[in-house]
Amino acid sequence: MKDGYYLSAYVNPVGLQRVLNVTYRHDANLSLWRKEGARVSLLAHWEVERISGQKQHRTPFLDRAHLEGFVDARLAEHGLTRADMVEIWGTPGLDTVDDYHLAGEHPALAYHSLAHLHSAVLLDSEAFHRGTVLGFAVDRGPDFVVERAITDKWFTGCVVRAGEMTVFPVQSPGPLYGAAKDRFHLREGTLMALAGATGAHGRCDRDAVLDTYVFDDITSMTVPAEALEDIARQVGDTLVPDPRFTDEESFASAVMKEVQAISVRVMERNVEEALHAHDLTPADTVLALAGGYALNCPTNSHLMDKYGFRRLLAPPCVGDDGQSIGMALAAFRKKSPGGRFDFRFPTPYLGGEDTGLDEALTAHARFVASVAKADPAEAVRDLREGPVAWFHGRSEIGPRALGNRSLLADPTTYAAKEELNRLKERQWWRPVAPVVLEEHLGDWFENSRPSPYMLETFTIREEVRERIPAVAHLDHSARVQSLTADGNPPLHALLTAFHEATGVPMLCNTSLNDRGEPIVEKLAEAFNFCLRKGVRIGYFNGVRVEFTDFDAYGVPGPLPREHERFTVVPPERERAIRAALNPHGLPDLVLYRYLHDNLMMDRHDIREVEGARAVAEEVAAQLADRPWLVAYSRGRMRERREKFASLGAAYTF
Repeated sequence: MKDGYYLSAYVNPVGLQRVLNVTYRHDANLSLWRKEGARVSLLAHWEVERISGQKQHRTPFLDRAHLEGFVDARLAEHGLTRADMVEIWGTPGLDTVDDYHLAGEHPALAYHSLAHLHSAVLLDSEAFHRGTVLGFAVDRGPDFVVERAITDKWFTGCVVRAGEMTVFPVQSPGPLYGAAKDRFHLREGTLMALAGATGAHGRCDRDAVLDTYVFDDITSMTVPAEALEDIARQVGDTLVPDPRFTDEESFASAVMKEVQAISVRVMERNVEEALHAHDLTPADTVLALAGGYALNCPTNSHLMDKYGFRRLLAPPCVGDDGQSIGMALAAFRKKSPGGRFDFRFPTPYLGGEDTGLDEALTAHARFVASVAKADPAEAVRDLREGPVAWFHGRSEIGPRALGNRSLLADPTTYAAKEELNRLKERQWWRPVAPVVLEEHLGDWFENSRPSPYMLETFTIREEVRERIPAVAHLDHSARVQSLTADGNPPLHALLTAFHEATGVPMLCNTSLNDRGEPIVEKLAEAFNFCLRKGVRIGYFNGVRVEFTDFDAYGVPGPLPREHERFTVVPPERERAIRAALNPHGLPDLVLYRYLHDNLMMDRHDIREVEGARAVAEEVAAQLADRPWLVAYSRGRMRERREKFASLGAAYTF
């Protein structure tokens, strides 16, 4: 395997997809790597949503020129071009080779899940090659962009002993949480928070649910909705509401308590079956987790505490936003001699950087009252008065604020939580996470351990609970980010100053973004947030900026980023795409069904007369056998068209 630069891209392929409103992947992302001998380094990771402004970005690029231009702009940030890449992986049409993936090695298992698995188990190659690792990739379901056929099993576990990896299918709670998201029209994280926010409760037969429903294959597209309705019916019959909440919130909270308990049981079964089958001793075993369900902090901590694993390995981008990392690590393992290479996940601060503070200050001069070098003591005084924006260096990757694009606040007053939720337009009951000096973690949280990526939940010690009301959940737990001096020196210095002034070694830390908006990436976006929301003080790359004259700021919402390039399809471009890729004029309904059948796409090229005729005949037979597909497909096309042309909170649903 040659030394040099490699690029991994988890994005939607281009073709007729954008003009037909078809998507296969969400949370699109790219990763830049460098190989030097046995050493592999992760240099950058771009989450497309931060650049496009589309939360959970899933809209396809318009055409090849759009995709390649986007990739070229990212590489240019590091003085590179596509020509500098030894190989490009991850997306057909952008790939330069086709021997990187694992779709053929494990034909019964989803490649998507295998990539998730590698994003966790190979975060530390020393642990992978010299120790024992138990890994699980648990999300809602795969994409089929690289592998073409639906596999037998969708979710994957593994045991690694001294570099020898054994994989096997597992169940995932992800589809059940996904069904709850669809039913209640709330994000999974919001539902998880709501479960713990209220005292509402009801009963369901958890064992019966676990014995009746299985979440491990294509039936995960339908079975979870049936399971959720079963749970909801039982909870509805036994509901004890919380009078502080609406009836709808009480019901959803009680249902989610049962969903969470059942989800934990699914993961316990996965763990216990693997421990028994592979004769593992948890104290000698690293637990590695990836897939969207790995954002469920209470489950992660429960597994660590119950079984006593040696430590937890998980990337900050555990969901599909980390797929390009998993694809690349799997490729390096496949293509390196003996499957061996040296890699250690470097830092979560791998996103974009904006050093144009002078330009931002000039552009917003009317609203800037003062500018000064940041001083930790003054920053502490600012925090005691209200939340501050904190913007430093390269952005963190993953969905959670890790201190470079954050809103920070004083955790010692409940009012700070209320103000943060007001600024973010979140429900009043939403908890706020603390960022904590790691050296003081044990003094404030029971059974705690390092949690640098905010992927674990710990219980606040009883004797200090009253001191930090802003970060406490109803059950006195908190989703914690631990911080070392090496991990983020500027933020560590601020936390140290706050600790010296107050005796509290932590701050409230939530992401710097509005409702429905991705975390900000650029200074202009951060300034926009402060001026729209009335945040008086911001710290930007080590400079304190005081804002003023908020009422005169006339921008009504978040800045558009690259919205238009994804949401607007110029008619002349659409005509050119259709003429080139559908020259025989197949109707949109036929094209839509064609684009959703990988095997049909592999059999027939609709640019050829015979291919177009064969597709028309096959789709006609499909629709004759299943007449309901006509209305269903047209409804989906209409729904996607509306979503692809809009952005914001509603886009998710």
